[in-house]
Amino acid sequence: MRNQITPRDGSEEFNQPASGQSLNNASVLFKFGESPSPEKKSIIRVTSSKLKFTDRLGSWKARWNIGRMRYTVEPGLYSLGDPTEKSHVFVSANYKMSFDRLRSQLKGRDGWILVLDTKGINVWCAAGKGTFGTFEIVNRMRIVGLHDIVSHRKLILPQLGAPGVSAHEVKRATGFTVIYGPVRAEDLPEFIDNRLKATSEMRQVKFEFVDRIVLIPTEIVLVGKWALLAILAFFLLSGLGEGIYSIDRALSDGLFNNLILLYVLFFGVILTPALLPYLFGRAFWVKGVWLGIFCVIEAGFFFKTHPDLFPGWLSSIAWILMGVATTSFLAMNFTGSSTYTSMSGVVKEMKIALPVQLSAAIAGLCLWVVSRFIH
Repeated sequence: MRNQITPRDGSEEFNQPASGQSLNNASVLFKFGESPSPEKKSIIRVTSSKLKFTDRLGSWKARWNIGRMRYTVEPGLYSLGDPTEKSHVFVSANYKMSFDRLRSQLKGRDGWILVLDTKGINVWCAAGKGTFGTFEIVNRMRIVGLHDIVSHRKLILPQLGAPGVSAHEVKRATGFTVIYGPVRAEDLPEFIDNRLKATSEMRQVKFEFVDRIVLIPTEIVLVGKWALLAILAFFLLSGLGEGIYSIDRALSDGLFNNLILLYVLFFGVILTPALLPYLFGRAFWVKGVWLGIFCVIEAGFFFKTHPDLFPGWLSSIAWILMGVATTSFLAMNFTGSSTYTSMSGVVKEMKIALPVQLSAAIAGLCLWVVSRFIH
């Protein structure tokens, strides 16, 4: 039997719903209309729109995946400037880069920032995971006693948080109306001045050049860990050949093979995000295939004048397979960072791509090892 929630007057209560469950089916936890007891009431923290050097350094470190999952702020209510009961309430994630981006765009303005506990994940990803969602909004509002702090009943949410939020259920549970702000925080001043109306331009989700290249440092760090192991493996395997094994051959041929490997990684990690919209194909792994083919062809032209570097045609085929598999996989990595994809689309793409990539990589590696003995 469905519970009819009307918590604005404290008549009913609800608990966090299970995945896919409506708030209407939730069990008892609290009455939204009741203020928390003094010992449980959240502290209102003070923040500023001015970013300090430590804030910028923290963002830089997070971009390089240094302490990224610990780069958070405390969930709760923050006052910006000198807000009153009539000031706007902005909702954000507790990933500090999201929080900093929001407050830095509100220079000279007063307001409240309600920070949700998204487990240190940004708004867009947290919405997909459910941590930036209906229950957390309602729960956090109750904890901070928001209905006692502001006289209006409006919440301004980032548009990218919409997938995790049921606006009508927030309204039913709290009496607050959800208003979706622009996609980008830098459009907030105009949005506010325009009486909380967004233009069509503000609603457009873009993934432009700058948005793409800022992802490169994180990819370099993530791929770098595996790249070091691959470099070591190629140095060791390059010693195979006539006479079974040679240290000198491992050093000389290993250096050459690792240069090719780094060249392939450069295409996959750096050129993929830079050229993403211009690569042929809808699926990301297909885009990576074309990038890999271009990489190998370009390398082939370069080494054409140095035929001694390749033991033979078998080695060339091996590197084509390994190169294409690598760039294809690295390109597919960006499905989680791009606004071009959906969860179902990513799952479907991986089911098709991973077997192809794995088969090409294994076949290429086997041919490469065989090529060490056949000229």
